[in-house]
Amino acid sequence: MDDPEPLIFEAVEKELLKENSSVIPALETVWETTPHEICQIRIEYLIQRILFRENYNKLRQWSRQPSPDLLEGFILASRYHYPDLNEPEVRRHIEEIRKKVWVEINNSLTSIEKITVLNHVFFHDFRLKVAGDENMSPQHCFINRVLETGTGNAVSLALLYTIVAQKLELPVRYVDLPRHPLLAYVDRRIAARVHPPGIETDVLFYINPANNGSITGRKELEYMLKKLDYDLTHACLEASSPKVFLLRLLEITERSYEMSGQTERTADILRMMSIFSGKK
Repeated sequence: MDDPEPLIFEAVEKELLKENSSVIPALETVWETTPHEICQIRIEYLIQRILFRENYNKLRQWSRQPSPDLLEGFILASRYHYPDLNEPEVRRHIEEIRKKVWVEINNSLTSIEKITVLNHVFFHDFRLKVAGDENMSPQHCFINRVLETGTGNAVSLALLYTIVAQKLELPVRYVDLPRHPLLAYVDRRIAARVHPPGIETDVLFYINPANNGSITGRKELEYMLKKLDYDLTHACLEASSPKVFLLRLLEITERSYEMSGQTERTADILRMMSIFSGKK
């Protein structure tokens, strides 16, 4: 590991990269005992590559599930930057939010009233908020940091909101509007009754996490989007999949790294994104 000849290290590297994370404790022991800085740098690189490969493979397996769990995907995306992410603590924090909402809602409430309760707990009691447009820190992309700081970007906060809502059995799903992630409350039975003839949609109403969970109807949303010169299609106003949601998180993570000058990380994120495009 400390041989100055690059070809020798490359041969050692090739063999070590075939190993899984079980080899990491041994590498860490060598790192702690070696007096050679070059050896420490090489070990740090190897550990990073081994952890990335394992996490990448887990994300690929996640993407192949018919209905992958959003929280699991969010955690996998966050482990890229935080390999030692404390998953039990993340789940405990989310459960704390869920419980506080759960005690305040019941089946006698309407769908809008339930979302209003969720909004109050999420944005007021726990003070979760979206960072300003000028703040593109990668830290706002990772679930552990969003929970710790109370601040995320538009996509990560929408993801967290959706995870909490779904744990409350509220049918909230992602709507893939370009540059403006929205959420949809999906209830086909009620939507068929309240929408006028000619509008076939499962979406009852829309939720904007970037604006404290403000609720919007379809007509109001169409009007606002036309003012913004959106090229509207029926599909773009319908609920999308967890895989598309996570892809949008990775896209904003890649942009955040690039804008913060951490361009060496963008190649890894692009490789993770390729999972969802079918590329290797």
